[in-house]
Amino acid sequence: MSFVELFRVLCEIGLVAAFCGLLFVGGGFLILIGINIFEQASGFLLGKRLYAPVLQDADLPHVLVQIPVFNEPAMVADCLRSAAALDWPKDRLHIQLLDDSTDGTAAIADVAVRALRGQGFDISHLHRMARRGYKAGALDAGLAQSSAPFVAILDADFRPPANWLRAVIPALIADPNASFVQSRCEFANYRTNWLTRAQGLMFDAHFVMEQATRFRAGWLFQFNGTGGVWRRAAITAAGGWSADSLCEDLDLTIRAEIAGWHGLFSMEPAVPGLVPDKVSHWQVQQRRWSNGFVQVARKLLSEVWAAEWPVWRKLSAAFLILIQTFYPCVALACITLALCAFIRGGDLAPYAPIVETIAALILIVGIGMTFVPYVILGRGSVWRYLATLGSLVPLMIYLSVSNAPSILKTVFGASETWKRTPKTTPFLDVLPANDQQLNEAQSGSALI
Repeated sequence: MSFVELFRVLCEIGLVAAFCGLLFVGGGFLILIGINIFEQASGFLLGKRLYAPVLQDADLPHVLVQIPVFNEPAMVADCLRSAAALDWPKDRLHIQLLDDSTDGTAAIADVAVRALRGQGFDISHLHRMARRGYKAGALDAGLAQSSAPFVAILDADFRPPANWLRAVIPALIADPNASFVQSRCEFANYRTNWLTRAQGLMFDAHFVMEQATRFRAGWLFQFNGTGGVWRRAAITAAGGWSADSLCEDLDLTIRAEIAGWHGLFSMEPAVPGLVPDKVSHWQVQQRRWSNGFVQVARKLLSEVWAAEWPVWRKLSAAFLILIQTFYPCVALACITLALCAFIRGGDLAPYAPIVETIAALILIVGIGMTFVPYVILGRGSVWRYLATLGSLVPLMIYLSVSNAPSILKTVFGASETWKRTPKTTPFLDVLPANDQQLNEAQSGSALI
């Protein structure tokens, strides 16, 4: 066998491996789509609806709201005011700003914290000088300063509605084995450009089709890192926050499930936030998530298979943990297919069944996962939907190829720094007219 023939065989093996990986990921999504079709056709939900009884003020527990920030001067004051606006008794609402910033964010935060304290709010500003453990380390450090039994987590770019805690915490109280309740997230800037619309389409599918269906079907589903409330006892039982993964949220979710807890999902009220509006910023976010999922898989996949769960639940958990293999599989398929075509002088006929199957799978999953959320959430016209859906394919190919080397290095044990996703905010702080200090602090931060 010549070198060229050997190289072609190796490329074909790689193409088949990528094809099998895409079938695994796509097959999981097809099952989710099938569950939704069954529920819509039969009118029978696989699981119970989220039960959240109305509680009297006297029965409301102490709640800690944690807001981790890192160099986010344009958002920090408004995110504090948003947390303070939550409809919860002041004597049982405790807010922590977990600030690892190295720019002017801390100065702006100090002014906002003093103003809110003057209004009677219990707000702590924990400014760490070293980012040990990144977000997980900040959350863990904040927990050490509080004994509240419930912990709400909000990224700096998320603005919960005032009734959020009253809507979701009763569900946790009503289910003593629930570790957390994750709210559906929306994105205030999803109409900004083609990229934000594409992300909005994918996130609507993630929350409405994937997260909600996993919850109803009893599958493992993840805490998304923001817009959720944890039961402190579950965090403790799972071993606390861990910084050995870039996806500390998924890591804690799985460890809590292994420890015997389960999550809850709430469709309403949604918690609005932001998505990156530049490809380079989005790439940073996706690379962190992909590498983090790989780290979690290396750490916990064996524990999932060793858990005393039924096989179907282990498979559903593996589907979640390995879902990011989609990107390296797409990259591998594109590269090996291009090489095979080059070796064969442009003849793709031998690979037509694989290409056609992948194309059909992508089309079915793409439409099946995105169209229903787009319609029920009233996102726009059918033409806008089709245009946005069409933009996903080149976007996914670009991301897969560009992030593949980093993911591959993580597979073999390399580590990366936790990088915050840059975002341009439409949540511009509305400054009080008489708050001269805050104006000065923000003006100063612009020079840093």
